[in-house]
Amino acid sequence: MSTVAISAQDINKLRQATGAGMMDCRKALTETNGDFEAAIDWLRKQGQKVAAKRSDREAKEGVVIAKTTADHKTGIVVCVSCETDFVSKNADFVAFGQSIADAAIANNVKNLEELMNVKVGELTVAAAVDEKLATIGEKIGITKFERIDALFVASYIHGAYRIGVLVGLDKEAAEAGKDIAMQIAALNPVAVDAASVPAEVIAREKDIIVELMKQDPKMAGKPEEMIAKIAEGKMGAFFKEQTLTAQAFVKDGSKTVEQYLKESGDVKVGSFKRVALG
Repeated sequence: MSTVAISAQDINKLRQATGAGMMDCRKALTETNGDFEAAIDWLRKQGQKVAAKRSDREAKEGVVIAKTTADHKTGIVVCVSCETDFVSKNADFVAFGQSIADAAIANNVKNLEELMNVKVGELTVAAAVDEKLATIGEKIGITKFERIDALFVASYIHGAYRIGVLVGLDKEAAEAGKDIAMQIAALNPVAVDAASVPAEVIAREKDIIVELMKQDPKMAGKPEEMIAKIAEGKMGAFFKEQTLTAQAFVKDGSKTVEQYLKESGDVKVGSFKRVALG
């Protein structure tokens, strides 16, 4: 049994992140001693179609700005968060987010800590955030900062500043870069290809597949080796759905992203960053 008190706020957070029911969320948190990420896995192991863990669920409201330098060699994406969509949709708040992204580009910022110390007008970003907080009257902050350096970086902002994407390519390819950034915004792949999926992500998915198979009456009495082998095969579907180059191209489902990139001049994606409001 859990020794950690499970609050209504904890349950609501898990509900928002996964879409699971209140009682299921309470059970998941109880079974995992209040560990949020373990609770997500617990729900998935029960066969529930819940959202996989994504770091981009940290900010509730705000704006996400993606920009590149004039030569497209560097790109940054920054998330300026706030508490309500009333504030996030305000033109002044959007302009504030744009000014911070501009400062990051102008000062060749490498990380979030560095960003907080550069100037926006007469103030540092940290001081400007405090000033804006006092003016608006609700909590705001810079919750995400990502950067890519490549031979060519494409940037894309989806919706009302809710998703920002950077894509690093091995050659200049503005149209392909935009198309791939839109793909990433829409389908949220976990990695460029199967070879670049982190080992811990693969292990996690295999564990969930194996657990679900063990609960299947058809698999009752099957040896562990057989289950492991079948699980290995099922990982193929995961790679097809969750890695960029294997995904069906959103603009033409008859081809994969890898095929589209080849047709676009044999363009290669080195890396990407996707930041979204959750």
